[in-house]
Amino acid sequence: MTGIVYKSTGSWYTVKSTNGDFIECRMKGKFRIKGIKSTNPIAVGDIVDYELEETSDTTTGTIHAIHDRKNYIVRKSVNLSHQMHIIASNLDYVFLLITVNNPPTTFNFIDRFLVTAEAYGIETILVFNKIDTFDEAALEEQLYMQHVYQEIGYQCLRVSSTEGKGIEQLKAIMGGKVTMFSGHSGVGKSTLVNAMEPNLQLKTKTISEASKQGQHTTTFAEMYDLSFGASIIDTPGIKGFGIVDMEKEEISGYFPEFFKRKDQCKFNNCLHKEEPHCAIKAALDRDEIAWSRYNSYLKILEGDEEHYRTDIHNEDRIASDETRNKQ
Repeated sequence: MTGIVYKSTGSWYTVKSTNGDFIECRMKGKFRIKGIKSTNPIAVGDIVDYELEETSDTTTGTIHAIHDRKNYIVRKSVNLSHQMHIIASNLDYVFLLITVNNPPTTFNFIDRFLVTAEAYGIETILVFNKIDTFDEAALEEQLYMQHVYQEIGYQCLRVSSTEGKGIEQLKAIMGGKVTMFSGHSGVGKSTLVNAMEPNLQLKTKTISEASKQGQHTTTFAEMYDLSFGASIIDTPGIKGFGIVDMEKEEISGYFPEFFKRKDQCKFNNCLHKEEPHCAIKAALDRDEIAWSRYNSYLKILEGDEEHYRTDIHNEDRIASDETRNKQ
């Protein structure tokens, strides 16, 4: 039998069969998927083959095969630095929820997420949430961030779950698709899903006043079928987003505005740092590339991990202020 994994708790997997039934399944043995060093061989969104096992009081299943994935999105394993955790697979879109200051989402975090999504072939749409809470400074910051990413070619939406702004536009994009909401804890992922589908009543929590960070409410990734024909994967909030399995020479290829200029560099292996006649540095000097993006690129190139820290947010604000002052 074949089905789609709707929930993963590490040892048990909820699988939706082709006729719409939900079966609790275990994994049979160990899976080795094309050399992927993953802490979770089976992820939400996977298409799997399973066999039913009936006992006197219940029916469960055993997963014995995973179909090839069209894509998947990963983050570094929390405890195993050389392995990755597959967040979800077989996605049509991923929506990265961004909040300016409640909690703050940094350029560095956004760029690391986008680089990973580009590397694994997933289209990302940026969703600026909680726009109803903005004061003048926050609005200016959000519009600048939106400008940076729209100039690159990323689609950006502005929404407010509490006031219903942008919800219908978001639902129109999601219709008939398998999508995922991601972002820091506290950016309003569950609240936004509830605004679109109130009957789900996903658990939500307020922002911690002490740290200005979100409190985890979603423990495991889980997919939900929505009434307007969409399927959404709700995921745990991500505090840091590590880049995995990338050679230095390939990183710039996942920055679209870098990639389209790479062939103009004098050297084919240009890392866009100190090399002469670098098209990326020239575009940077002409303000055709945002300094925040270049700073993110350098941090990724140098292997600096992005942690959820105020000093990083301040660095990104300084970078954005420097760019605005140049314009």
